[in-house]
Amino acid sequence: MKKKWWHDKVAYQIYPKSFLDSNGDGIGDLRGIISKLDYLKDLGVDIIWLSPIYKSPFVDQGYDISDYYSIAEEFGTMGEFDELLAEAKKRNMYIIMDLVINHCSDKHEWFQKALADPDGEYADYFYFRKGKDGNPPSNYRSYFGGNCWEPVPGTDKYYFHMFAKEQPDLNWENPTLRKKLYDMINWWLEKGLAGFRIDAIINIKKDLDFPNLEPDGADGLAGCWRMVENVEGVGEYLEDLKKNTFEKYDAFTVAEVFNMHKDELSQFIGENGHFSTIFDFSAHTLSDGAHGWYDAPDINFNDWRKTIINSQLQVQKCGIEANIIENHDEPRGVSRFLPEYARNPLGTKMLGTVSVLLRGIPFIYQGQEIGMQNAVWNDVKEYNDINTIDQYNLAISAGLSDKEALAVCSKMSRDNARTPVQWSDSDNAGFTTGTPWLKVNSNYKDINVQNQENDPDSVLNYYRKLVATRKSPEYKEVFTYGVFEPAYEDTEYVMAYYRVSDNQRILVAANFGKDAKTIELKFPVKKVVLSNIGKKEINEVSLKLDSCEVIVIECGE
Repeated sequence: MKKKWWHDKVAYQIYPKSFLDSNGDGIGDLRGIISKLDYLKDLGVDIIWLSPIYKSPFVDQGYDISDYYSIAEEFGTMGEFDELLAEAKKRNMYIIMDLVINHCSDKHEWFQKALADPDGEYADYFYFRKGKDGNPPSNYRSYFGGNCWEPVPGTDKYYFHMFAKEQPDLNWENPTLRKKLYDMINWWLEKGLAGFRIDAIINIKKDLDFPNLEPDGADGLAGCWRMVENVEGVGEYLEDLKKNTFEKYDAFTVAEVFNMHKDELSQFIGENGHFSTIFDFSAHTLSDGAHGWYDAPDINFNDWRKTIINSQLQVQKCGIEANIIENHDEPRGVSRFLPEYARNPLGTKMLGTVSVLLRGIPFIYQGQEIGMQNAVWNDVKEYNDINTIDQYNLAISAGLSDKEALAVCSKMSRDNARTPVQWSDSDNAGFTTGTPWLKVNSNYKDINVQNQENDPDSVLNYYRKLVATRKSPEYKEVFTYGVFEPAYEDTEYVMAYYRVSDNQRILVAANFGKDAKTIELKFPVKKVVLSNIGKKEINEVSLKLDSCEVIVIECGE
């Protein structure tokens, strides 16, 4: 594998609205981020991914962009963004931004011009189609529920949107539009951005006939993602995008990719792939319901272990993926992947260790490093997320009671990851002196940065050791490029693997069960590298793992 500048880096995702508010308006901002760069540096972060900070009506929390060249005033100014770039550079840190180019906001100048002249030049920047017999052009259901087709006022046409109706899809068939998008991307890269996290990118290729599909729900609609799964040719667009933008700047790109065909992985992240990397969502899809959150299954340990192992074995044949426990679109990992008895500091450290030391670039989500958990939600009105409200209504229509529908949303809502970061045990968890835009998790007095800074055994200080171990001169090579080999797969509730290079073998072993487990060691113990219970030495022949214990061992020959 040709070595790239980003291979040995650790990334951290910031959801700016919930990170830190510096001016008391209840919304996190750039000034708040700048003030915490040293905190992130101490954690061992190299790359910071900012969720959207562009000008937006915030129908979908900034993923509806009305001006790609402007910073939303809620977050600050372009001058403050430039200051963030400069301050990050001083600390040898890199900034990447979200790139949302499957769709824009209905308030974007392009769409407003399209509405003003539905037969004109700008209408072709989008998908305007005539209805059929007084109905929409086809029976596609959007990701957020309801039909993908929205009437164009005063005409017999509809426009297409795979997400909210305020997020019209951009027509990638139009070369003029593509050129404008490329110009915008290059403008940001010229400014000093190190790259992008690329949102929902596989959706850019459409079946231009938009054929009706067999309904998969009581509403008579079919999920729009089925059209994406069945269409060919997205790779041509992705290569064109790469060659006209990212490739020129050696930019780091991490793509959000669902619905990829199984044989396409190397095309996406191989030596000359479309992107540097993509996120591994394989474990997260284990809780996908057949119809929605209301029939989402619990995650079974055996399925989770098997999924992680299979994904690692598959990916190392062709490239490097990005590993996550959680992000802004997922509930908190501690509440999702750990059984109730393990939702404590030991279990949190265990889950973090297993994830961060996998082969691939680790992405830590804000608050993960202190073990933030899902919040308790008492009323649907407490939610802000458009998707959660849709899923609540879907659950009600499926026959669930209000209490049952709330329980479903409490478990799966994206707002669990969007509650403000818990900086201290003071008012509003130290996030703001004003009224926070979204409620603070009620456990903030127990789980917060300030308390953990002062506790050498805290989750935060353990994460610092964990990241430092991965990046240390002694182990960086094996954790960056070492092969992943599964271990002890037949031992119930044990997740274990080796990372192996030409001259090193590291064992990572964790017990997700309630009872202690003993495993026979297959290699001599050279050194205990890391332990979440402070273990320094172990028996050379066998290893007893208590409940929620994880250990990292350098093996001898």
